[in-house]
Amino acid sequence: MSSPLRLVFLPCLLLFVVLAALFRSSQADVGTAAQYRPPYLPTSCFGSDASQFPSSNLFGSAGEGIWDNGAACGRQYLVRCISAAVPKTCIPGKTIQIKIVDRALSSVSRPSRNDATMVLSTTAFAAIANSSASFVNVEFQQV
Repeated sequence: MSSPLRLVFLPCLLLFVVLAALFRSSQADVGTAAQYRPPYLPTSCFGSDASQFPSSNLFGSAGEGIWDNGAACGRQYLVRCISAAVPKTCIPGKTIQIKIVDRALSSVSRPSRNDATMVLSTTAFAAIANSSASFVNVEFQQV
C-alpha cells in the first residue's frame, strides 16, 4: 500500500473501530421486577424439589411476558436495576444472574406487584435495589 493511501486508510479504519465500539447494539430488554418472600415451594417449574434453588438464592419467577408456556423454567438472566419511583433505590453498577424457578402468576407467595416482568427472591431483589421498594425498572438479558 502506498504511503498517501495509507495516510487516508488508517485514520478511517481507526474512526470506524471507535464508532463501532460506541454504537454497539444492546441485546437486553427492559421491564419491571417485583419481589416475593418465602415460602417458595412448590414451584410451577420443579415442584417441591428444594435443590432447584441456586446456593446464592438469586432466583425468581417469570411474569407472563417471559413465561413462554413454561419454557422459561431454568433460564438464566442477567438483571440490573435502572430506575425506580424513589431516587437512589437502585444499587449503582450492580448486575446479578438469576435462575427462573417459577411462574409469578401461580407462585405460592404473592409478589409485591402483580404485573411485573419478573419477580425476584428477597435476596436477589436486595442485591440490586433497596428492599423497601415494591418494584423497580430493570434491564435484563437471557444468558
